[in-house]
Amino acid sequence: MENNIENNLNNEKIESQEIIRTNKYKKNKVKFHVLAIFVIILFCFALTPKTLQNDTYYTIAIGEHILENGIDMQDPFSWHEDLPYTYPHWAYDVGTYLVYQLGENIGIGGFATIYIATAILAVVLGIVLYVALNKICKNPIISFAVTLGVMFLLKSFITARAQLVTYILFVLTVLFIEKFIETKKLRYAIGLIIIPIIIANVHLAVWPFYFVLYLPYIAEYIIALISSSDIYFKVSIKHNKNKLKKLTLKNASEEKINKLTEKIDNLQTKWDNAIAKREKRRNNPYKIVLTKKDNVKYLIIIMIICIFTGLLTPLGTTPYTYLIKTMQGNTMDNISEHLPLTLINDLKTLTVLVLFLLILIFTDTKIKLCDLFMLAGLVLMSFMSRRQVSMFDIVGAFIFAKLLVALIDKYDKDGTEQAVNAITTIWGKIITILLGILLCITILRGKINHPYVDKSSYPEEASDYILENLNLENIRLYNEYNYGSYLLFRGIPVFIDSRADLYTPEFNGTKNEEGEYEGRDIFSDYLNIANLSTYYENKFEEYGITHVLIKDNTRLNMFLSRDKEHYKELYSDDYFVLYERVTDEE
Repeated sequence: MENNIENNLNNEKIESQEIIRTNKYKKNKVKFHVLAIFVIILFCFALTPKTLQNDTYYTIAIGEHILENGIDMQDPFSWHEDLPYTYPHWAYDVGTYLVYQLGENIGIGGFATIYIATAILAVVLGIVLYVALNKICKNPIISFAVTLGVMFLLKSFITARAQLVTYILFVLTVLFIEKFIETKKLRYAIGLIIIPIIIANVHLAVWPFYFVLYLPYIAEYIIALISSSDIYFKVSIKHNKNKLKKLTLKNASEEKINKLTEKIDNLQTKWDNAIAKREKRRNNPYKIVLTKKDNVKYLIIIMIICIFTGLLTPLGTTPYTYLIKTMQGNTMDNISEHLPLTLINDLKTLTVLVLFLLILIFTDTKIKLCDLFMLAGLVLMSFMSRRQVSMFDIVGAFIFAKLLVALIDKYDKDGTEQAVNAITTIWGKIITILLGILLCITILRGKINHPYVDKSSYPEEASDYILENLNLENIRLYNEYNYGSYLLFRGIPVFIDSRADLYTPEFNGTKNEEGEYEGRDIFSDYLNIANLSTYYENKFEEYGITHVLIKDNTRLNMFLSRDKEHYKELYSDDYFVLYERVTDEE
């Protein structure tokens, strides 16, 4: 009796200690979340570049044009006549212009407010990624470490472009898909339907990629459905039972009935054994975990509904055709960010891939089949286009975090709790904050004095000269691709800018009887002129070029600078040269 009382007291003591420990860990997790978000805010702000990127300039100009003229589906900025334009991220353009105008109105400058807005979006991305990782992986330490790693990998993609908004939306998409499959709650379904509507208006070029995120889950569901359906056994047993029923009604011999009954029992036994073996493999798989998740069938319905969200935009059916037309053209073969990934030249991506392989090959950590499909697809897309490396980093973060959590739980289950408790002590918080501040100061120190406009990349002073000395209505300026956006931002009509698709037949032409697009291939003409693969003078004559603005270190400038008879230098600085083209008629 005394032993029972003593045992009960010990059990109550243990339970009480466990409750205290659990409550302490919960409180410390809240403290850790606050600390982690603080460091993430500092880190993301430090990573945001101060110098603007070329697409930002045309974004501002287009946003202003939309507010003044609406979406007219015509290009207003090049001097080429009647070029149709699709306004692929019109909502972001308008938002960016409003932010720019806010800075101008309050006196700190439009570029300053765009920089601040970009930093805010980067911070939001970091926080959303951390929260999403923690909700899915249930491990704050891993979520924090992976978030910092991913944001560092994305530092070259953090810029004032529409892609920064879609990164946030894609993180939320993965979170909502995972949570909907887990819980089937309506709020996640609503979120999944709203996201493609936003993407179709903010950055429709990546709208089709939204549906790619569904495919690994659907593929896993179909494979699990096929592997667990056991059609052969179901059909055979049903057929033989019907046959047995007929024999019984016909008063067949006992021998036939027994023989058929035995056959049915054997089929049932084989089916039961097959199910047992399959369950055993699922409970203890070697590497790949295959699970049939019934909520995926509802996810398929959501995806079908989302297909129609591409119509909820003032751009008509453009979300359905934009990517197809882009892939048919030659812009993806000539623009740096669209070129295939050369792994040996991208040390960061190579390192991430090696880490994935080390975990999958040299540990017994298991990976879900849907995650394996997703990982393989992301790697393939990255090798096809450097631009997709960002999606590999963002979506791959969830897979990498899951693998790390599984690895840590296997070898040190209490390690996360101990780490959280240690970091949330007084000294732990001080050290973490100091390390975060030191890291951010180190990153910021190299760029705090950077200008918003890089004069070595964009013709700021040359634009001043053009606006002050030339009549814009009477000139046809030839310029290079990389700074055309800055020129149109300054109000100077351009030959070409970084809206590459605008200058291709797929977007400004029509299909002929052979199914090929016929139109103005200004983009190819630019490439041929810049690469000197065609005689530039013939093309200048064809387009009626009156002035040429080029960088002084280009091959084309080497030829123009020697042709004093036909090219009169009007302006030059450390980076750019402006020529007036003198024709024989003059």
